[in-house]
Amino acid sequence: MSELRDLLADAAARVADYRESVADVPVFPDDTSGVREKLGDLPETPVPPADVIRRLADAVEPALVGSTGPRYFGFVTGGALDAATAADILATGWDQPAFNKVTSPAAAIVEEVAGEWLKDVLGLPSGASFGFVTGGQGANTVGLAAARHHVLAQAGWDVERRGLHGAPPLRVIANEERHATIDRSLRLLGLGTDAVRPVRADDQGAIDIADLEKALDGPAIVCLQAGNVNTGAFDDFAAATEIAHRHGAWVHVDGAFGLWAAAAPALRRLTAGLEAANSWAVDGHKWLNVPYDSGYAFCAHPESHIAAMSLTAAYLTGQGDGGVRAPSDFVPESSRRARGFATWAALSELGRVGIAEMIERCCALARRFAGKLDAYEGVTVVNDVVLNQVLVDFGDDTERVVEAVQLSGECWMGATTWRGRRLMRISVSNWSTTEADVDRGVEAIKAARETTKRKNWKA
Repeated sequence: MSELRDLLADAAARVADYRESVADVPVFPDDTSGVREKLGDLPETPVPPADVIRRLADAVEPALVGSTGPRYFGFVTGGALDAATAADILATGWDQPAFNKVTSPAAAIVEEVAGEWLKDVLGLPSGASFGFVTGGQGANTVGLAAARHHVLAQAGWDVERRGLHGAPPLRVIANEERHATIDRSLRLLGLGTDAVRPVRADDQGAIDIADLEKALDGPAIVCLQAGNVNTGAFDDFAAATEIAHRHGAWVHVDGAFGLWAAAAPALRRLTAGLEAANSWAVDGHKWLNVPYDSGYAFCAHPESHIAAMSLTAAYLTGQGDGGVRAPSDFVPESSRRARGFATWAALSELGRVGIAEMIERCCALARRFAGKLDAYEGVTVVNDVVLNQVLVDFGDDTERVVEAVQLSGECWMGATTWRGRRLMRISVSNWSTTEADVDRGVEAIKAARETTKRKNWKA
């Protein structure tokens, strides 16, 4: 056991060294060519664990992306809070299968507590059910599975028993700028993307309410979004939900990162009416800054949620007998990691006030990015910066500017295409990002812009 203690201590020390240095090293590795060679071939005989870990770390550390650091502005990626990181290390060491109270009462109880806290923080109905999933994709799939069950049950069809062959037609009404995970969830659930009736979006990507009402006819699921993936815009939840419910439709909210606005008093107006929806999806590894992978699905109809997700088998015990909630009843996986530990730790470290301050601070930093870049000649911020997303246009040079910034190692942000324009997409989601990090990023962007202009002039 002393060897295990030394092994874990060495691994923890490597993690600490990495986290302490991540703000000072290039955000993206400049050379990953040697990783495969350093990993070597499959050994013929056993290798001491300490040698295994040393070889792994030495091989891959040069290829790590500084996504947990303060100047990573790509893909709405959060860092990992200290307490959440340590809790996830504990989760790995404890190695608890979070199926139900028989496989791990600890995992089940912690997840139950953390789920109740999440509903409180996000302003969701206290009676809503929840499931801890891998991320936004998993959360959207769970929410839409519950919706499929509920809407078809109202039409007299048991989809869990009879499948979709011969089922009443089920339409999905969604913003034309919905996230791609909605479409993949529909594919996984057998509804297919042809089931989607796209609804027009306004100039910032929010759903057109008048067009939504025109689209509703017959059994339907309406997909709304909290935080357009490009602009950060919010749908009008109060108006859209009232219309959808008047037509008997289920309302699902894809709030991968934007749902966290509900936790911040200064931003809560953006989510007005959201609590009246039927299901909600949100990530933890984005704005709650817990380690990957972590997401949450919530449902206002627990019976539909359970019907869509739960399973039974002769050898199983501990399901549905009251007392401690069975986590596996609310997610697709039976063999699942105890994600509740890291979530509980993050919520505990930040507290209600800390969560609000983190969300509001990131949004203020996004506005700082926008203000400084929009004032720069030849650069245009094209979206209303209502949240943490900034879209920047460098004209014909956008792709080259993005590439130059990425290669500089100073910071990392990606590119996107929105309304036919290729744009830089900046997402501020990390708890440790400061004004100095933003200013350093702005200078890196300016330098990349000037380098690109010089190259164009010489050409």
